[in-house]
Amino acid sequence: MARKRKTRTHVKEDTKASNVPKSIIIKHGQVGHSIAQLVRDLRKVMEPNTASRLKERNRNKLKDFLTIGPALQVSHLLAFTLTARAPSLRLIKLSDGPTLSFRVERYSLMKDVLNTSRRARSVGMEYLTPPLLVLASFPPPSPTTPPHLPLLMKSFQSLFPPLAPNSLSLSSARRVVLISYNAERGTVDFRHYIIKVKPYGVSKRVRRVLEGATQSHGLLDLGNEKDIADFLLRKRGEPGPEGGYESAASSAESVAGDDADAVDLAEDYVGRNNKKGQRRAVRLDEVGPRMELRLIKITEGVPGKEGAVMYHSFDFITVKKSKKEVALQKAEHAAKAQLKKERREEQERNVQRKKAAAGKVESKEPHEASSDEEQDGDEDEETDGEEEHDNDIGEWDEDENISEGEDDEESENESSEDEQPRKKVKFRKKS
Repeated sequence: MARKRKTRTHVKEDTKASNVPKSIIIKHGQVGHSIAQLVRDLRKVMEPNTASRLKERNRNKLKDFLTIGPALQVSHLLAFTLTARAPSLRLIKLSDGPTLSFRVERYSLMKDVLNTSRRARSVGMEYLTPPLLVLASFPPPSPTTPPHLPLLMKSFQSLFPPLAPNSLSLSSARRVVLISYNAERGTVDFRHYIIKVKPYGVSKRVRRVLEGATQSHGLLDLGNEKDIADFLLRKRGEPGPEGGYESAASSAESVAGDDADAVDLAEDYVGRNNKKGQRRAVRLDEVGPRMELRLIKITEGVPGKEGAVMYHSFDFITVKKSKKEVALQKAEHAAKAQLKKERREEQERNVQRKKAAAGKVESKEPHEASSDEEQDGDEDEETDGEEEHDNDIGEWDEDENISEGEDDEESENESSEDEQPRKKVKFRKKS
């Protein structure tokens, strides 16, 4: 009989996977159904490196997620809330910051984008790998570039795993997240696409024949056609072959439209007949969600432990400070942080002192109980000796004669009263 092999339950942790950024996307406060659905859609975009099934409760606070996030190796926290003016989004880098605050100017959900598109359909297998990040329209670093834009670009870049072209598998590139900066409006546009690979150099009808079995409606319906040529070569809008056929040159139109979108596959890709070396047209189908974000401010630290304000969009209300005032503000923040640290250390010392005092009290109680038991044992021994003595006094001698008469009885009673021992009263000490 073959020996049963034990299944390995302890898998070694991948060192590369530990460097992958992980995120938690939450909503806090009273938000509507649309914002809650936007949170779920954004979790789907950030898969698989996010908590897609996280359920918030009403009693959960933002501080709870800030505390437990670093313990779970979470690198980013995205928090949505609803204000009186518009929804807002805070992008928090755990656990030291910075914190970027955005106002959500406009947004569209996944279901809205899919309902308006005729072609964009998601199979579901695309979300097993992280998306590729594309940063567009950001100005290059230069002395004239606003200092907050490079930090904004790096903040979005740190949300997604770094791209390694040498080790990247072509089949894992299934989605694209586009972050584009609109300089005219001063906003950031968020888009989400799925990569589609189609045959290149064939007409739409030929492509439908090649991919007909993979579509949801199954095989093509050619019941009304006399010949396959009626379907492949007939001009658009013509009822039958009497109107003539299209030429090969006019029918060979690309899916994408021009040769710039055609690529030669370096590896085998997902889909039918997408083999290495085949020429294919690449297309991006948007699946949502969409967001238009306006950066409000950037602060050091995390909520509850904010530092200095690094950037604020309301420059017309912001008070310009001198170097001396900035240094004084930094000194005040450092003093507050030092005071908070000292209070925390003092609280920890008080807790340790109380625990030590409670341990001493518990150690004394069994010692006192053992001393009480010893005293009780000594008293019991004394009473046993007294009882033995009483028994010796109460015994009669066989040679002793019993006298008769009243005088003898009175004298005997007197002698017995004198000889009767006194009983001792026992006192027990109170513990």
